[in-house]
Amino acid sequence: MRNKNVGYLILGTSIIIAIIVAMFNYGMKTIVEDSCSHGSECAMFGTIAIQTWTSLAIAGLIAIIGLFLIFSKEEKEVIVKKIKVKQKENKMPIDYSKLDKDEKTLVEIIEEEKGAIFQSTLVEKSRFNKVKVSRILDKLEGKQIIERKRRGMTNIVIIKN
Repeated sequence: MRNKNVGYLILGTSIIIAIIVAMFNYGMKTIVEDSCSHGSECAMFGTIAIQTWTSLAIAGLIAIIGLFLIFSKEEKEVIVKKIKVKQKENKMPIDYSKLDKDEKTLVEIIEEEKGAIFQSTLVEKSRFNKVKVSRILDKLEGKQIIERKRRGMTNIVIIKN
């Protein structure tokens, strides 16, 4: 989702750049027409055209980058899907009687996500702060209920059954 927002922002920026280039081009042509005594054969017209096309090419490149970000999938989603596929189908049910309220909350959120979730997403969905989530996950790892796997700068939390 974050890539799409950045993509829309970049695409909007490229459109604004294209509008500014068009306005600048119109202004420069007006100035050259008024000041150049050679008419349409003036060398300044050629320079304006080169500058305009170069600027529009750059704006187009920026737009392509924005479109790429809008239509590309986030890497996090792909990693979580791969891990979910690797999990066993025959899971033992979790004994909730041995868990406190906060531990139950996190385990339920993980189960809602089909057994695997990014730790950062778990923080967002539980509305606990990062430290509290990390400490609860430490307890759950100690009880052999979950497992955390390092993926880049974040962890994927997986129910361990």
